[in-house]
Amino acid sequence: MPLDVARAAFEWLVVGPHPLSLDGRLFPGFPARRVPLSEVRDRLLRRRCPQSLRDTVWSHLVLLTRTESAAWVVGAVGVALPALTSIAATLTARFAGAPSDIHAAVLAGFVAELGEIDLRRPRIMLRLRWAAYRAGHTALREALDAPVPSGHAFRSATPPPPWGHPDFVLARAVAEHAITAAEAELIGATRLEGVPLADAAIACGLSYEAAKKSRQRAERRLVAYLRGDAVSREDDLVTRVADAVLIDSATPWSRTPTKRGPVSPGGRDSGVQGCGSAPAAPAHTTSSPDLPQRSSGSNPGVPRCA
Repeated sequence: MPLDVARAAFEWLVVGPHPLSLDGRLFPGFPARRVPLSEVRDRLLRRRCPQSLRDTVWSHLVLLTRTESAAWVVGAVGVALPALTSIAATLTARFAGAPSDIHAAVLAGFVAELGEIDLRRPRIMLRLRWAAYRAGHTALREALDAPVPSGHAFRSATPPPPWGHPDFVLARAVAEHAITAAEAELIGATRLEGVPLADAAIACGLSYEAAKKSRQRAERRLVAYLRGDAVSREDDLVTRVADAVLIDSATPWSRTPTKRGPVSPGGRDSGVQGCGSAPAAPAHTTSSPDLPQRSSGSNPGVPRCA
């Protein structure tokens, strides 16, 4: 598997008399010596590690991947491996095909985002993690949507299970204009993937109450859509437009339906986390959690990430 190859390469880089390391004097709380990246990863995964320190370390590490040798790209992948492994395992948990392509897509999405991510914004690893997740999810959707071979050549067919899971329910609701893609993103991340609403609100640039009310109104419309009922007066056109503008204009992780679905996972302020670009059709993956544990800290589900 591609992630196994990356793990083996990382282990070679952090052993011996001169392991790949960072100057601990640059980071508060680190020892005043060269700190191997394996130890850096362990320190960032600690629950008591402040988010500001994580951002400082990741900002420095990403700059090294852009200015130094390719060994630092492998080093960054190694530090993020707990999250990348969890993402790949979650995406392929119910996939009957060979998972190697999806694992490779997760890894490629993370590496590609190293060269693009804005280091001036907080929660760097969270946004790197999102990028890896979306790339893997796009590969999964393409695999599920591919025609199934038969004795009469290729033809379209019903995708294999779990074609009816919540991700596709949200996708159909968006396609039929019951909710917007951004609202589906918010519902899926907070209801299905275990992302705390407070974290989602921060990622969207909204207050907690604004995110809460927007989600409540979107969920009422979604329930009405699923039941075949008319939308209540409270959720009239003006309210829906206001919600869509509020979320779409604020959220940095809303997506167009050209890559992954409008729903994404996230985590708290501990663990290895990340973020990225847009998917192939608005859909949402299963919530088995980050993504194996999908979130960090006290948030069960997503793996703790740096």
